[in-house]
Amino acid sequence: MNQPLWGIDLGGTKLEGVILRNQNDPTPLIRTRMDTEVSGGYDHVIGQIEKLVAKMESESKLTAQSIGFGTPGILDPVAQTMKNCNATVLNNRPLKKDLEARLKMPVFLANDANCFALAEANWGGVKKIAPRARMVFGIIMGTGVGGGIVIDGKIWDGHHGIGGEWGHNFLDESGGPCYCGKIGCVEKVISGPALQKYYEGLTGEKKSLKEIVALKHQDAAAQQTLNRLAHFFGKAVSVITNILDPDIIVVGGGVGNIDDIYTDGVESLKSFIFNNYVSVPVIRPELGDSAGVFGAAALTNTAGH
Repeated sequence: MNQPLWGIDLGGTKLEGVILRNQNDPTPLIRTRMDTEVSGGYDHVIGQIEKLVAKMESESKLTAQSIGFGTPGILDPVAQTMKNCNATVLNNRPLKKDLEARLKMPVFLANDANCFALAEANWGGVKKIAPRARMVFGIIMGTGVGGGIVIDGKIWDGHHGIGGEWGHNFLDESGGPCYCGKIGCVEKVISGPALQKYYEGLTGEKKSLKEIVALKHQDAAAQQTLNRLAHFFGKAVSVITNILDPDIIVVGGGVGNIDDIYTDGVESLKSFIFNNYVSVPVIRPELGDSAGVFGAAALTNTAGH
């Protein structure tokens, strides 16, 4: 409990490393960044990670015993290779094995949505709002849509390693084809790009999601776009609620900043859930862009990965 926690958020553009004081006091001792440089290929990325760890050790005068990694994809529990990574150089590679060989220490991997959920469960608003929560569902809604499940303080990876991947459940055919090969995935309906595309389809104008939200009181198409978000947010989350019935839901990502989710979106959930009321708290995250790397560090304190 009193050991420093080391974490690295492995993104397609940047690597971010943090050393937290300990589980009970997540004050960063150091926090540092480096470019991932995926264009250099897989082996180069491993080298960049090695450089970052050396930099963290040098700056902190500490030696890592183990490191948690937030990854832009999933480690397949059977094949032990990466899959579903948008940083495609990682796909089909034994990242955990290779990192352990290069860094000469245990490493723990989880995808970014799971790290987000774990960090918010440990150090975000969950403890204040639902201190007895056993199951936390973390949502990331931004360029894509992902999710993570934390049960009794541990990530639930699932049999295939895809626990929480609600972004690729079917939601509505109007979303159109998804890169995953299916049609109408949650991600194709309520992600940021999907909402912008919907607005453009109504108006012929390209606008950022921020601009669309700002126009909601004077532009019928903007209001319609946000109504669509609220309606389908409730419908999509009702599937999670009916199956998992989490104690609390934390919504992160750029789309998660939109107020309508916490009002009209929760009202929509009431109309789709298999229950006559909704009392599960649906909350904003507290850790902001720290959640990913904090969650990676928390992996080192979690047994069973």
